[in-house]
Amino acid sequence: MGTLYLVRHGQASFGADNYDQLSELGLKQSERLGAYFAAKGLQFDAAFTGTLQRQIQTLAGICKGGGYALAGVQRPGLNEYDSEAVIGAIHPHKLHKPTSKEEYRNHFRLLRDGLAQWMAGVVTPKGMPEYTDWQQGIVDTLDLVRASSHNNVLIVSSGGPISTVVGHILGTSPETTIDLNMRIRNSSVTEFAFTPKRHMLVTYNTLPHLDDKSLEGWITYA
Repeated sequence: MGTLYLVRHGQASFGADNYDQLSELGLKQSERLGAYFAAKGLQFDAAFTGTLQRQIQTLAGICKGGGYALAGVQRPGLNEYDSEAVIGAIHPHKLHKPTSKEEYRNHFRLLRDGLAQWMAGVVTPKGMPEYTDWQQGIVDTLDLVRASSHNNVLIVSSGGPISTVVGHILGTSPETTIDLNMRIRNSSVTEFAFTPKRHMLVTYNTLPHLDDKSLEGWITYA
């Protein structure tokens, strides 16, 4: 039986011109996680990321913090959905960068609604596949892991793919999968045991590397 560690990328640059970059705190979160893995004596037989910079940078931070030399295999199926396209599928006017709590809340209300309609097959966001095809890109990597002889596998991805994996394995409703997505934290760890036949959820959305009162300010969501 093997163990799959699914890690969400560190804090990115929400509201900046280029979201797809880790913030300074995101880099610290990633390095701290790598140091935690190393302190536990964890070694990884394989590592995967999507092609997004925030995912690749997070793996690099884990390697730096833990002294790992992991060549992450990039798989586009592990990329996050395009949130602007999801919102644009149901909201025809471009949103400006949120600057207030109410604007942030409105952003995520629209995102929830867009995700629900995409998952139901009601809309297809511009430049994106149908939801079932997007989901299959994630499942393909799960199948690859399950068919391997590895003991420990590390995947660095994003909130959408990770919550989709959990929803797929547990058979949750679309609403529950979206709820899981909205609450997943930066640099969090979701753990699965796996055999050639199936994956089994062990933990979800944990932050063992930030389990210190002095690091409460390091816990972020976007």
